Amino acid sequence: MMSSFDLLLRGADVIDGSGAPRRRADVGLLNGRITAIGKLGRGDATHELDLDGLVLAPGFVDVHTHFDAQVFWDPALTPSCLHGVTSVAGGNCGFTIAPLTPEAGPYLQRMLARVEGLPLATLEAGVPWDWRSFGDYLDRLEGRLGINAGFLVGHSTLRRVVMGEEANQREARADEIEAMERLLHESLAGGGLGFSSSLAPTHNDGEGRPVPSRLSSREELIRLSACVRAHPGTSLEFIPTVGLFDDATIDLMIEMALAAERTLNWNVLGVSAMSRRTMENQLSASDRAAERGARIVALALSQQMTMRLNLLSGFIFDALPGFAEIIALPLKERMRRLAEPTLRAELDRRANSSEAGLFRIFANWGGFRIDQTFSDETARWRGCTVAEAAEALGKKPFDAFLDLALADRLQTSFIPPLPGDDDETWRLRAEIWQDPRVVVGASDAGAHLDMIDTFAATTTLVGPAVRDRGLLPLETAVKLITDTPARLYGLRQRGRIEIGWHADLVAFDPATVGPGPVHTRHDLPGGASRLFAEARGIAHVFVNGEEVVRGGELTGRLPGRVLRSGRDTGE
Repeated sequence: MMSSFDLLLRGADVIDGSGAPRRRADVGLLNGRITAIGKLGRGDATHELDLDGLVLAPGFVDVHTHFDAQVFWDPALTPSCLHGVTSVAGGNCGFTIAPLTPEAGPYLQRMLARVEGLPLATLEAGVPWDWRSFGDYLDRLEGRLGINAGFLVGHSTLRRVVMGEEANQREARADEIEAMERLLHESLAGGGLGFSSSLAPTHNDGEGRPVPSRLSSREELIRLSACVRAHPGTSLEFIPTVGLFDDATIDLMIEMALAAERTLNWNVLGVSAMSRRTMENQLSASDRAAERGARIVALALSQQMTMRLNLLSGFIFDALPGFAEIIALPLKERMRRLAEPTLRAELDRRANSSEAGLFRIFANWGGFRIDQTFSDETARWRGCTVAEAAEALGKKPFDAFLDLALADRLQTSFIPPLPGDDDETWRLRAEIWQDPRVVVGASDAGAHLDMIDTFAATTTLVGPAVRDRGLLPLETAVKLITDTPARLYGLRQRGRIEIGWHADLVAFDPATVGPGPVHTRHDLPGGASRLFAEARGIAHVFVNGEEVVRGGELTGRLPGRVLRSGRDTGE
């Protein structure tokens, strides 16, 4: 006699993702699906698991990741899976590694190394770079994923494949836009989740030039957005700018959404009690879109943004006037120039002028905290501010900042003094998370490996934000990172605990769940390292009915599914 269930999960507090109150129930799984919820009999399952004292929720859904390359050397997609994430969307911000040509591959490697903080040696050693179409790339991933993953089609990649070396030098001609349209249609038909692009001034390529998408015209962006309309279950993701939106920016986003007949989600809404005017301005794009029959939603972080910056990759610093040209130089020449007193004075002056705009906050050199050092000379300053080191050394803060970096061959990791950890801002975050114009996400997992720890966004929300700060009910928080993002991307039968739906589940201890301490892990191809944090309180993670995490450890199973538009999306 066959058992009714492959696995029976007993006695959990079930939070189903709908926002409804939790209830104590058993959940039965069969063939990767949820087949029963309630008080279930004993002895009718191949395996049983006691979840008494744990919350059972839908697996968390993260719509803003950059796992496109990491899937080849880390199919479990750590650390996201350790933090309860069971479905992700990659290919954001216009950066993908498919479609591909032999000429485009080396350029894309250098671009990703610069803009996503992925070590070039890792990209060279860990990725085969031998497919051509987007469908071919997705085919490579079938059967080798620990969690479910789908990927948008990136604008910068389309431009480079079609326009070659001129992709980030000029606007596209009519015939080139047509070629990009054909390539995008082919990629979406091959399973791409949608179209992504960026006009962000922080996005520069391996040579320090604007990434290709930044050279696109309004017409190009709208025409490429219109391509998704012909493909069910596709989406739009976009970075319009940094800071205040002017009328032209808002109108562009609305026209893109109208052309696509899709929701446009943009990245990223910064939440701070000090920046209410900017937030109100940015969220007004959603209101104006609604007036014209379009929908725009903002991606918002679930935590304070903590960055670790360095002058080796130069990310963020290259948005300051005069810095991009220097950071683009070979290491030896860059170090020589940064030692020049005349250049230092000029860089400091321009970074602290109105020319720097919003990025002027990153010119508070004395406020940077020294996070990691890489030489005996600099080791004693770890944990100090640059101001403290400067005073002890008898130097100006900018000189001390550069001298510390030079002593470490520019590897020194600095944490900038960013606002956002005050009680008023946390209350504002909780308000923003529940705004219908917002979706919680923006983890950037898989990118900026030496810089950010937002990969722990999910456990930060259900742990510290809910339990420690009491900002919102746990049921509401779970919905924000399960059903809400799943519905945004139209994931079929994922994001809730319902009979017949895919058995993507996470069981956690509400009393202890949260992110563990951030540390450096040396586990990348090519010998490189990354920032990493395990999760606390995550007891079990199931993907399509199979356990991929138990007690914080990987089980080695790879039941994840490649999420293809139309087949796995479309609601």
